[in-house]
Amino acid sequence: MYDALIGPFTEFEFMRRALAAVIALSLAGAPIGVFLMLRRMSLVGDAMAHAILPGAAIGFLLSGLNLFAMTAGGLIAGFAVAILAGVVARSTGLKEDASLATFYLASLALGVTIVSIKGTNIDLLHVLFGNILAMDDQTLLVVAFNATITLLVLVVIYRPLVIESVDPLFLRTVSRAGGPAHLAFLALVVINLVNGFQALGTLLAVGLMIMPAGIARFWSRDLTAMICIAVIAAAVSGYVGLVLSFQTRIPSGPAIILVATAFYVVSVLFGSVGGLVRQMFPGRHLEA
Repeated sequence: MYDALIGPFTEFEFMRRALAAVIALSLAGAPIGVFLMLRRMSLVGDAMAHAILPGAAIGFLLSGLNLFAMTAGGLIAGFAVAILAGVVARSTGLKEDASLATFYLASLALGVTIVSIKGTNIDLLHVLFGNILAMDDQTLLVVAFNATITLLVLVVIYRPLVIESVDPLFLRTVSRAGGPAHLAFLALVVINLVNGFQALGTLLAVGLMIMPAGIARFWSRDLTAMICIAVIAAAVSGYVGLVLSFQTRIPSGPAIILVATAFYVVSVLFGSVGGLVRQMFPGRHLEA
């Protein structure tokens, strides 16, 4: 049991780096995922994950698999798509979700094309699916730095973000903090997608944000508790996924997301808040 669950992390440095990256991604990404779900923006997160690909691909085209070039490119592309989608939605009759879907599909196609022109199939797979086991110290520091920035900004915008998620009209009547908080939140979404891109690739980057939030939804209605449950679910999914990947031939990124999916299925069935089994066999109510 020790050799299977703990041995890989004591014997191999790349496993320790991967676990540290998973913890950093969980601490920062899971709370963002809870707010995305609360604000009914889960699919926006997925769209933005694809939107960062052309910027990262251009960084790859110019500098190869250079961490800072791909990160900067991903940030620029993510912000550009978010701004363009908002401008088109406000200037025309097109809904913002439809505008964003159009831009992210174009971004995904452009990014894949750019990587395919210069790189090999291995490079394309690395960009699309990532490889957390190949993370070096430099990349880990960037992931940890972005996670720290995310937590600090969340502390600052937490109150207006919560109020706007529940009652945006009330927030507009008592404060002007809603707009800046929303923009700061979108920036955090992009930053954490770029963070996840380094470890899980552009196609799975949103996984450790959205899936733990969905798990938490079935275990609590309290926001603070949901955030804590989501962080724990993300970290445990990452740990189990890394162990599964080490012991089998399953790639690390998909293994982590598959473990999170298994936890989500368990939560749907047995969750104390809206789980199917709980609905089928509700507890007895107090009788007078």
